[in-house]
Amino acid sequence: MGHLRRGGALAATLGLLLAGSAAAPAAAEPRSAVPYRNPISAGVGDTFADPVIVRGDDGYWYAYGTTDPLREGERSFHRVPTARSADLVDWTYVGDAFGPDQRPPYAAPGAAYWAPDVRRIGDRYVMYMTVTDTTVSPEGSDYAIGAATAPTPTGPWTFADEPVVAPRPGGGGGYLWTIDPSQFTDTDGRSYLYYGSYYGGVSVTELSPDGLRAVGTPTLVAIDNKFEGTYVLRHDGWYYLFASTANCCAGPATGYSVQVGRARSPRGPFLDRDGVPLTASRTGGTPVLTQNGNRWIGTGHNGFLTDLSGQDWIVYHAIDRADPYLDEPFGINERPMLLDRLDWIDGWPTVNAGAGPSDGTRPAPVTTGPVDERFDRAGLAGWRRVGGDWRVADGRLTGGGTLTSRTTVGGDVRAEADLRLTGAHSAGITLADRVEVRVDAAAGALVARDGRRTASAPLPAGFDPAHRHNLAVEVRGRQLVAELSPARLGDQVAVVELRLERPVAGRITLRADGGTAEFDNVSAVRLFQPVRAAVPAPRVGRELVAYSDEFADGLGPAWSWVREDRAATVAGGALRWPTQAADLTGTGNTASVLLRDAPAGDYVVETKVTLDLGEETVRNYQQAGLVAYVDDDRFARLAQVAIWNTRQVEYGYELPFAGQPVYGGTIVGTPATTTWLRLAHRVDPANGEHEFRAASSRDGRHWTWGGVWTFPADTTPRIGLVAHGGNQPPVTAEFDYVRFYR
Repeated sequence: MGHLRRGGALAATLGLLLAGSAAAPAAAEPRSAVPYRNPISAGVGDTFADPVIVRGDDGYWYAYGTTDPLREGERSFHRVPTARSADLVDWTYVGDAFGPDQRPPYAAPGAAYWAPDVRRIGDRYVMYMTVTDTTVSPEGSDYAIGAATAPTPTGPWTFADEPVVAPRPGGGGGYLWTIDPSQFTDTDGRSYLYYGSYYGGVSVTELSPDGLRAVGTPTLVAIDNKFEGTYVLRHDGWYYLFASTANCCAGPATGYSVQVGRARSPRGPFLDRDGVPLTASRTGGTPVLTQNGNRWIGTGHNGFLTDLSGQDWIVYHAIDRADPYLDEPFGINERPMLLDRLDWIDGWPTVNAGAGPSDGTRPAPVTTGPVDERFDRAGLAGWRRVGGDWRVADGRLTGGGTLTSRTTVGGDVRAEADLRLTGAHSAGITLADRVEVRVDAAAGALVARDGRRTASAPLPAGFDPAHRHNLAVEVRGRQLVAELSPARLGDQVAVVELRLERPVAGRITLRADGGTAEFDNVSAVRLFQPVRAAVPAPRVGRELVAYSDEFADGLGPAWSWVREDRAATVAGGALRWPTQAADLTGTGNTASVLLRDAPAGDYVVETKVTLDLGEETVRNYQQAGLVAYVDDDRFARLAQVAIWNTRQVEYGYELPFAGQPVYGGTIVGTPATTTWLRLAHRVDPANGEHEFRAASSRDGRHWTWGGVWTFPADTTPRIGLVAHGGNQPPVTAEFDYVRFYR
């Protein structure tokens, strides 16, 4: 989170009095669970795809996954499996959201429910999901977005009678892929739903106040043939659209990954770090999460959460490349649930400071601390009544007046509580007896005050203070930020920020004025320390001239052909190669490959290739670029390519598996007519594997680094060039050079 994003106003008077007292017991540092290790869903199942997590009213965390069997050999499909955890690390299966015969009226028998998204809207939980087959068409794949409501995170769930977004006929036949829903509530109180996939693109529509109907006209926010699995949140005044790209389910060649764009409106336009829209034909997208060479590949379809210290986390699924299928090869892909730290560096999110998915012990999220009150015990041990009437019943605190914790929290702090106003007209947070954060329900504003310094933010129209919301307050040094949100998922409805006269520390006080308020899940812990710098990109050192070629005078003797193409020529300092009507994927293996030996050890190889593929038109799958090549069935190909109406930098990968070649890929950066490409080779000292990390650039100076593909230690990959995928219309790739660096 960095610090609190735009968000909430208080509608119950919560006062956090962080005023020190010599008589108060000293607080311990915030405690996380013992260090954790991915996958976190191992106790629930072998697979748990498309995961999202929400915190329940009871203080537990709940995870939801897509319709799949959970265990190898089980072969029984779970209809939105649900798990519960107290610490975000150890999870217990608590059942399926829906029974085997439970379906909405519009769903066809046997319909599955994919990619659930669970939010709190008003006084209930709403689950959005893909309904895979409906009664609209007997053909199937007429996807719709459905919704169900429940009083608790574990149900009972009741389907809405009508789809939120009905099946949409495609202009090219069949039905547009109306899948992967994700809800978002804005600061004006309006809620939105994002949905869509490769066939039809990703759109956003406004929702009715109850969240069960799409209203108005949808807006396209991400182009087709590149993105799906979107998730939107607000951070520091920006709207960030996280989207998964490439193939989710290619077994050991899966290159699914997460990219992001940001906007000033929930309807976009969403631009990447280079200013390229996610709707452009040469499609933008800044990498957030991609595979790094360890066991995890296909890292995508993310959710989001914030722990009690204010640290943001990304939840997602991935594939263990050594165990890619749940049962037999080429069946259900085994995609367990992973969790990793989400950092914000220079305004952009990245996982583990850019290091990618973790495979090893890591510090766990903070889920308890010095003040951690669920009110699940009778009495108020650890609290002191300053005034008013307070009582604990049914797992929550109700009352009015002032109640102060006997525990102090020093240094930078984050405090939060779930609350409802059941009669109180104001609520607030007081720090060190002087700094107050108050929700003025009559004025419809969240107000922060430190002496004469005041700041306020409006509550959205239609805000109902009787509905449960989460209030979170962070103080870092002299900066205070407070937010209110319905689900603490980056969906703030109001935020107030204030520069304090001096830092504060001390107790937490709950306060309700003019009536009663209800409080639950009250915590105060030491504020997280943000990561400020990304891990370094691969080093590009001195040029290895003996291995490089400027194409000044024909092909040097170091080059050799696999299936020579005599149409390729060298003149005027460039290799010119018309794209072939051929390919390397599968068993055909008709494309030519121009190869040379690579230097021993670690190195970076780079080329500059001009390939005019135009825009918008379909030119499948003309491409040109670099290749790391062992043989026709084991290679990694980095090329700018035409994929239907888009132009992308694809880092494709083929390997033999279970007696046949398997191909997949990941996406790296955005191409231009002239695109620079790099492969950084590293030998893993632990196992001797060859790791190749890919990068691309539109100007030769600013590079976007992406995913890693690996080769076994007993192979010797060579480096080469390719130009193939189709010759209509005719187009020639022009390579300026191939340079090696160490």
